[in-house]
Amino acid sequence: MAKTIHVIPHPNGGWQVKKGGSDKASSIHSTQQEAINAARATSQREGLELVIHRPDGRIRDKDSHGNDTYPPKG
Repeated sequence: MAKTIHVIPHPNGGWQVKKGGSDKASSIHSTQQEAINAARATSQREGLELVIHRPDGRIRDKDSHGNDTYPPKG
C-alpha cells in the first residue's frame, strides 16, 4: 500500500495526483491548487503523507496525515 501521495506536473499540462509507487495518475487537474485539494482529501482519508512538488519537480511542501515518525512535542 502506498504511504505517500504526490502532486506533480502532468506531462501534457496541468497537475496530476499520484500515489507513491504508482505509474498511473489518480486524477488530473487544471491548476496545482485543485490537485492539492484533491490530494489533501485523499491523504487525510487514507492517512498518507502529502508531497507537493514545484513545476521543476523539486519538493515544495509536505504534510503528514498518517503515522508521523516525528510528531510535534509538547
